[in-house]
Amino acid sequence: MSLTQPLPSVADLARMIDHSLLHPTLTDVQLDEGLALARRCSCATACVKPSSVPQSVLTLRDSGVGICAVAGFPHGNSHTALKVTEADRAAAEGATEIDVVVNIGKVLGADWDYVTAELRAVNDICGARGALLKVIFENDYLQDSHIVRLCEICTELNVAFVKTSTGYGFVKQPDGSYNYRGATDEHLRLMRRHSGPAVKIKAAGGVRTLDDLLRVRVLGVSRIGATATEAILGEAIARGLPGPIPPGLAADAAPTAGAPAGY
Repeated sequence: MSLTQPLPSVADLARMIDHSLLHPTLTDVQLDEGLALARRCSCATACVKPSSVPQSVLTLRDSGVGICAVAGFPHGNSHTALKVTEADRAAAEGATEIDVVVNIGKVLGADWDYVTAELRAVNDICGARGALLKVIFENDYLQDSHIVRLCEICTELNVAFVKTSTGYGFVKQPDGSYNYRGATDEHLRLMRRHSGPAVKIKAAGGVRTLDDLLRVRVLGVSRIGATATEAILGEAIARGLPGPIPPGLAADAAPTAGAPAGY
């Protein structure tokens, strides 16, 4: 993608965002506040826990904002049958997209038959329900060779999106602390290079500013996961990016206080 491509509109950027509502401490009141924000900003989706799908369907009805539910989240260790059931129920209840975490241990152990069979099963049930599947790799745990093979598998299975991270894949650092890098430029380039042209890229983990979003867009990213949605779009308005502007988004948009951070 060219560094000189035209600037997107604020509305275009909003339609790149899955507003993340996945923090483990999120209450129903905070969920409703986050869903209202996703509606106000005209996001692509609100990304929610499976148990939040029914409430999200009611709150986002007739908004044009889709519902993305996670499966096997955040560590990917559920039995394949449970991931399939989780995806199936979420889609049956109204989720239009499913973000499933790979079995990271199976990836690291190069059990590619298991990984392929599991992703095929989840993708099949999503297809049967009319939902798109995004496959979360959790790149912080992986080597480039694992990421490349996952991109190849997802391309072979016609998965809709490959995704960098959960935002919760904390890795023990040399000083004993736990942290993560999330969506890095080098990994995004690697994923774009080794995924088929029909497979889209979702960047999650660390995309927190307008400049972050514009940068990953140039790298070929079609969607991001973010909690800083209102701040990103407010900055886009303040910096004079072209319209249209989502009708519910005020020109003085600022982050909503009180909601726990996620990505």
